[in-house]
Amino acid sequence: MSVTRHLSHEVTFRFHLTDPTDLHPGARHPRDNPDWPKTGIFAHRNMRRLNWLGVSRCRLVQVDGLDLHIEDLDAVDGTPVLDVKPWFAEMGPRGELQQPAWVGEMLDGYFAPHRPQDVM
Repeated sequence: MSVTRHLSHEVTFRFHLTDPTDLHPGARHPRDNPDWPKTGIFAHRNMRRLNWLGVSRCRLVQVDGLDLHIEDLDAVDGTPVLDVKPWFAEMGPRGELQQPAWVGEMLDGYFAPHRPQDVM
């Protein structure tokens, strides 16, 4: 497999840990926060989707045979990867990006480095 490290990548994966009894196709508050408006399934990026597919952009760090070592993938370790594609800015949203203010509040620090908790 030849994958260049000079590209950003987009990964399509399967939410393999999804509980089929925990799907919410109707409108709901993001992260169950009543301060944010109820929104439908197409305003959420979580695992509670009827098709169980997720998409995330990430950074490719190393290719080791068929193993891709990546950072900043929005999935748990061991998640089945269905496809890897290069990300081109020209294929992203055209025009101005539209996003309500609550999304920035919800995702503030989402990819911040995790620090080990102090042990007492």
